Amino acid sequence: MQKRILSALGLCARARKLIIGVSMITDGLAQMRVQPYLVAEASDTSAATHKKVTDKCRYYHIPLVRLEADGEALGHAVGKEGAVGAVAVTDPSLNEAVRKALERAGYRME
Repeated sequence: MQKRILSALGLCARARKLIIGVSMITDGLAQMRVQPYLVAEASDTSAATHKKVTDKCRYYHIPLVRLEADGEALGHAVGKEGAVGAVAVTDPSLNEAVRKALERAGYRME
């Protein structure tokens, strides 16, 4: 099931409907440049990074899910060389595909 989720996120990246990286997501939200539909966080982010992402998502009412995949797997899925802490889906149609994959795997949105 994890493979389906990462595959759906990879599709979002190839369609250029994904914001990649914690700082890009938090800065974009703070400056109101983007309004993502969903944020997916890697399982191995630090406590400080997790708090930062969680606080921003709660403040802006963005669903957040913490994946079982680590940063390396998430980065690989979205076409990056190194680890990625979080990604944000910015397209409503692709958001539905990611949500369905998450629901099938038993994830709940925060």
